[in-house]
Amino acid sequence: MTRVAYLSADPGVPAFGTKGASVHVQEIIRAFRNRGATVRLYTTRTDEHVPADLTDLSVTHVPVDGRADRAADKELPREERTARREQRQVTAAHEMAARAIADGVDVAYERYSLFSTALAEVTTTLGIPGVLEVNAPLIDEQATHRHLIDAEAAHHALRTQVAAAAVVACVSEPVAQWVRGHCPEAADKIRVTPNGVNTTRIVPTAVSTEGDPVVLFVGTLKPWHGVEVLLDAAALARQPWQVRIVGDGPQGPALAEQAARLGLSVDFRGAVAPGDVPAALAGAAVAVAPYPVMDEGADQYFSPLKIYEYAAAGLPVVASSVGQVPTIVRDGENGLLVEPSDAASLARAIDALVADPQRARALGVAGRDMVVAGHSWDRVLDLILAGTAAAGHEAA
Repeated sequence: MTRVAYLSADPGVPAFGTKGASVHVQEIIRAFRNRGATVRLYTTRTDEHVPADLTDLSVTHVPVDGRADRAADKELPREERTARREQRQVTAAHEMAARAIADGVDVAYERYSLFSTALAEVTTTLGIPGVLEVNAPLIDEQATHRHLIDAEAAHHALRTQVAAAAVVACVSEPVAQWVRGHCPEAADKIRVTPNGVNTTRIVPTAVSTEGDPVVLFVGTLKPWHGVEVLLDAAALARQPWQVRIVGDGPQGPALAEQAARLGLSVDFRGAVAPGDVPAALAGAAVAVAPYPVMDEGADQYFSPLKIYEYAAAGLPVVASSVGQVPTIVRDGENGLLVEPSDAASLARAIDALVADPQRARALGVAGRDMVVAGHSWDRVLDLILAGTAAAGHEAA
């Protein structure tokens, strides 16, 4: 039986958390297990929402920060505090690699993080194939939205990891372009493999007939998700519908204040564990991905996990026409597209589906058919591994 090391050195990604990134970690692990592999998770962060079917997963936890580290950091200037934490990330990644090497594995799979060279260390030492999964241009994100001290080390880690990997799996073409820009010699190993969805865990349910139709948003409450546009749209609606928001985040208080100011009764559900997402989706009539206009120069590089989950639940989707979204939501076929940050257009599209349940159901069925045919996580992993030495090990 093939032994797979899943490596996740990013302290911002809790393996058993409620983020979309947490879902991604768990589902790739499930897909490997579905192929008959034995998987061990090496991670810097666990959290508490362990799904029932992963309670038997072997986990090696190598935290970046101890309690003493966090206490000492509080006394330091921000730049020095950030630099110390970056170095601890490097140390944690080395420790994860050493643990995986000592355990002995046949395939290494790593979710790209800023300072880790764990994949390179494991694959080089053991002479095994490795996959590097890249979900975002993290160096640019860190420099723009947070704080990056040792940019040189971050770039070196990226080049080292890409050079060592048999496959570099990028969730979108913009992410692939970013990797090619930094590692042009590796273009032939880069594959664009968008997110998937668990089509057995998330299935269609009947639309609730109690109260007004439910219009659903699932995700973290951050500026680039555009939830404030959905609330503005609800205030402009000409059909009766109820907003349900599943998730939390830094914009939560501002959104609650906005809803109160607009006189809206919004069902704020808070964050839920990935295993509870199907229940959170149940009974909704329409699902929304209201991505806003981004700042000039910002790239819509993401692969929208929420849209795949909406589709798996058989929900008609209304989404902003940005980035990769039009490659998933085909306007008038399995959902409706609107211009970003246009509350009036969003309101009209939602109104149209609420007023025509038959059309809404037809769009939802088409979306479900699309993800079942080509976007299961098993299919995603098949595409990542196809034709590689890693696939050969997996089949062994």
